[in-house]
Amino acid sequence: MSETASLLSLFASSFLAATLLPGGSEAVLFGVLKLHPDLEWPALLIATFGNTLGGMTSFWLGKAMPEKDLKALSWVKRHGTPALLFAWAPLVGDALCVASGWLRLNPFSSAGYMAFGKFARYFAIALAA
Repeated sequence: MSETASLLSLFASSFLAATLLPGGSEAVLFGVLKLHPDLEWPALLIATFGNTLGGMTSFWLGKAMPEKDLKALSWVKRHGTPALLFAWAPLVGDALCVASGWLRLNPFSSAGYMAFGKFARYFAIALAA
């Protein structure tokens, strides 16, 4: 697979994995880094950007949701935008993004915390590759 196709696939995978759709972008990142080790930083940045963009999609969906009992809601209420450092976590990450949107938290701060947590996770995977 070409470098361009690999990076486009990584972007799509990381975006979709951060929405309410199931997916595992970690495996795609690992594969891209094994196939193209010279693309470490571009791959990290593209995966982080795609995953953060997907998380912000969930954030904006949360803004449009009617009031409802979200389990992540109380956690995000208590911790604010720093809770989004865990937006990468399986099962709870999507709920944190939706809850932060529902609570109308600052989108720029939310995106920053999301991106930092997601980058840290991808960086750990890159170290393993």
